[in-house]
Amino acid sequence: ETAQAIFVQFKNILESSRQKVPFGIAQIGKAFRNEVTPRNFTFRSREFEQMELEFFIKPDEAVEAIAGRVASPEEIDMDEPSPDTRAWGWEAWHRYWVYKRLQFYERIGLPASKLVVYWQKPEELAHYARACVDILFKFPFGKRDANGEFVGEELEGIAARSDFDLSQHQRFSGKPLTVFDEELRKAWQNLPHPKQQVLRRRYYEYRLNALVKAGEARERAEKMALEDAEAFTKGYYIPHVIEPSAGVDRIALALLCSAYDEDMAPDEKGNLEKRVVLRFHPRVAPIKVAVMPLLKNRPEQVQVALRIRDMLRPYMNVVYDDAGSIGRRYRRQDEIGTPFVITVDFETLGDKGPELKDTVTIRDRDTMQQERVKIQDVVHYLLERVR
Repeated sequence: ETAQAIFVQFKNILESSRQKVPFGIAQIGKAFRNEVTPRNFTFRSREFEQMELEFFIKPDEAVEAIAGRVASPEEIDMDEPSPDTRAWGWEAWHRYWVYKRLQFYERIGLPASKLVVYWQKPEELAHYARACVDILFKFPFGKRDANGEFVGEELEGIAARSDFDLSQHQRFSGKPLTVFDEELRKAWQNLPHPKQQVLRRRYYEYRLNALVKAGEARERAEKMALEDAEAFTKGYYIPHVIEPSAGVDRIALALLCSAYDEDMAPDEKGNLEKRVVLRFHPRVAPIKVAVMPLLKNRPEQVQVALRIRDMLRPYMNVVYDDAGSIGRRYRRQDEIGTPFVITVDFETLGDKGPELKDTVTIRDRDTMQQERVKIQDVVHYLLERVR
C-alpha cells in the first residue's frame, strides 16, 4: 500500500508543518498487486492509482481527559460547517469520514441509489482495526450479499486503524513517533486523582492488548505498555488513524458506467435517432464547454466564437469546433460528456435585430434546451453551473 510512506515520514511532517492533532495527510500514488486474473476492464488490474488519507486523531482517553467525555456519533451534526470536535472519539471521526466520502461521491455525480455502504462484521476486520466501512458501487458487474441483493464492487474502504501503524513503525525502528499534546498535559493536571487512575489504567490495558495482538511477548508488552501509560500522563501518546483509501481507476470507471446513456433525439431534419451521451456531472466533465460558430464560412461568427473561447480559457477547459454541421458537432460533444455548448449565430451579430446583438445560445447537454445569454454574462453563467 502507498500509505506506509506517510507513517514513515510522520514525524518530519509533524515537525515541519507544526500541525496539532487532529490533522490529516493525503496522497495519491501508484500501487501494484499480484493479480492472477485481471478483469472487468480497469476495475481489477496489476497496476493502479490509489489515493489515501491518513487522518490522525487523539486516543479516546485523551479526548475524555480534555473534554470530560467522549461524544457518541449519534449526537454529531455531520453537516455543521465548523463543528466543535473536542469531544470526538474514534467512532465519531470514523462516522464523519464515512459521511464525507459518501458526500464526495454524490457531489461528483455518482447517484446515491448506486452506492452501497457495507459495515464489515467483527470477524471480517483486520486484527488492528476497530471498524471498517466499504463503499461499493453498482457496476454492470459485481457481487450479491447474503440475501441475494446486488451490491456491486468496492470503490473505497474507510478504516479505523487504531494506533497500529505508527506503533509498529516505532516498535521496529526504535524511533519515537509519539506526539506531545499540551492541552492533554494541562487537562491531566486538573483531573481528580481517581479519574486519572481510571484513564491511565484504560490506556495501559489498550496498549497492552495492542502490543500482544501485534506479536509482542507478554512480559515485554507489559513493560512497554507501562511506559506508554506513564508517558500518557505527561501529555504524550501515539495518534490513532482514520484511513479512507480509494482506487482512482475504479472511481473513473464508476463515473463512466454511471454517465453512459443512450436516448432518442431529433436530427437536423426532425427525425428521431439514437443519441449516445455521457452525462458527467459538470464538476468532472473533462471539457466544460464547447464554442462553435453556426457557420464556419462566416468570418464574423468565427471571430466572435474564438474571442469567447479565449475569454473562457482562464476559467475552464474549453474547445472550439467548426467542423461539420451544427447537429453533428452537438452529437460529438454529447458523446464526450461536454455539458454546455455555446453557439455564435446570426442573432449574435445583430443580423436579426439589435435586441439580440452580442448574445449567444448555450445548449444544455442533458435537456438539449438552449438559453440565450449575453456574452458579457457567459463566464458567470457557466461558473455557477460547473463548480
